[in-house]
Amino acid sequence: MVSGVGLAAIGAGFSMGMAAIGAGMGVGIAGALGAGVISEDPKQFGPTLVYQALPQTQGIYGFLAAVLILIGVGLLGGGGMAEVTDTTGWICIGAGVATGLGGITAIGQGITAGACMGAAAKKPEVFGQGMVLTVMSETFAVFSLLTAILILVGAGII
Repeated sequence: MVSGVGLAAIGAGFSMGMAAIGAGMGVGIAGALGAGVISEDPKQFGPTLVYQALPQTQGIYGFLAAVLILIGVGLLGGGGMAEVTDTTGWICIGAGVATGLGGITAIGQGITAGACMGAAAKKPEVFGQGMVLTVMSETFAVFSLLTAILILVGAGII
């Protein structure tokens, strides 16, 4: 039988792990497409790097939710580990799943970023428009993080 704190740790791990998978895949996709752009014009490295960095944010959201869960149940911080009920543990799994699955949006963001790299390389004036297109996928990752925070606050965990 897994304890409440064990369930919370699973929630934190899922949050970071799934978000890291999504972010890693998004950055990888964007990087692969960016390599083609800079092979044609090495001066495009700066704008290409900006686009490639965007899918990393979902990993940051997963990490933030994981840290909030771990602090909330006393696994991080100076207060020592509190008694964590099974219900609290399951709530933390819910928060972790929300953020972890939201991190998968980085894959779509990486695809969009890669396409926008090529567009901006051909027409530098569309760089800003490409940024808008690229961050649209991230909106749902932000909603996932906010949902996790609302779950944790509503349950009195943080």
